[in-house]
Amino acid sequence: MPFPLDPARLLRAARATGPPTRRLRVAVTALFALDGAVFGSWAARIPDVAARTGADETALGLALLCVSLGALASMQLTGALCTRLGAGAVGAASAVLLCLALALPGLSSSVAELAVALVVFGAATGTVNVAANSLGVEVERRAERPVLAPMHAAFSLGGLGGAAVGGLVAGGAPAPHLIAVGAAGLLVTAAIAPALVAGDAPRQRASERPTPAKGPRPLLVALGLVAGCTAYGEGAFTDWGALHLRDTLGASPAAAAAGYATFAAAMAVGRLSGSRLLRALGDTHLLAGGSLLAALGVLVAVATPSVPLALAGFALVGLGLSNVFPLAIARAGAIGGSGGVALASTVGYTGLLGGPPVIGLLAGGAGIAAALSTVAVLALVGAGIALAVGTGPAADLTRTAATRVGTAARPVAAPPVPLHGRLQDTPYSRNYRDVLGVLNGRRSTPAPA
Repeated sequence: MPFPLDPARLLRAARATGPPTRRLRVAVTALFALDGAVFGSWAARIPDVAARTGADETALGLALLCVSLGALASMQLTGALCTRLGAGAVGAASAVLLCLALALPGLSSSVAELAVALVVFGAATGTVNVAANSLGVEVERRAERPVLAPMHAAFSLGGLGGAAVGGLVAGGAPAPHLIAVGAAGLLVTAAIAPALVAGDAPRQRASERPTPAKGPRPLLVALGLVAGCTAYGEGAFTDWGALHLRDTLGASPAAAAAGYATFAAAMAVGRLSGSRLLRALGDTHLLAGGSLLAALGVLVAVATPSVPLALAGFALVGLGLSNVFPLAIARAGAIGGSGGVALASTVGYTGLLGGPPVIGLLAGGAGIAAALSTVAVLALVGAGIALAVGTGPAADLTRTAATRVGTAARPVAAPPVPLHGRLQDTPYSRNYRDVLGVLNGRRSTPAPA
């Protein structure tokens, strides 16, 4: 007879039932907040790390490119790992790696050491992001309503807290601060890991789990491009905003750190209002309108000589970008599961993580303000792609379904439409069965509520 408190047996029992939806949502939200706090802490200390390693703008841009390379290399692998092992287990393990990797940039004493440290940090960041977004899609499936944007708000609030603490200690040695943040993150990970792992309760065998459909793959790429064009701005303002305020406008170290804090706070406000904005505007208008608002904020931030006006521009950028990435990733996850999240995230994070090194390379020749102006250009490109993807029947159907999901007691129950591949059963995917059916000529009207 097996021992009644056998840990392996208890873990199998937890996986078989899974945690309540509310407990899982709290744990996933905490994972997003932890990711944001780590990233915000790093962003606030970039000027100090650059000074410690002796990196100029061009060298720093090349070093930041290593974050992108590490993250992009890990993202597709993470999608496969989430399918095989479960997004909760992968998320818990990658959170530990992220907290440990955070100390490495602060301990670096040369540009070469910094580049190696940022490869590891980037790989951990990419893994956490794919796992967290996959878990967020699972919570949406259970809750039967869009909740990914508020979870991304936790990332922004975590980033705000991390940047605020980083601003208080700005100018000092970065290593003690980053090590302390990593240690606190390990404690948070230990608290949420049981719920994350239990959330991997399989509804079906791994071989039967949904895989990305062949038909929607161009749509997944398009969603990734929308996220990438606008997330380019998020990465650029996260890593170069403080340097723009300090070097271009002559702001104090505390005021420079306030740039990211302002940006993150605005993103949090926008994401906390994401579900309401989605019901009011529809996802096409929300994607395109947010991108346009971000472009306007960029122009304000780079054209003014005033630090307060520049901070106002940072706020507009944060508000504009706030819901673009989570909405695009939520769509992709509804269509293709963890594989869809991985594909769209890889495309999207190319912009998020590729923006900082591109800005650095451009800043070396044209200055930081001119380099940041490219954020406005790509935001306009993202708005154009969002409008192109959302034209025709898809735009009306998306808005209709989003409104119904937000106001009805139960989500829209649309009859299934035959498609190649299998889709996750979420409010977004039920809508997309109708959307893709119309586009493929299989339906002429939306399914009745």
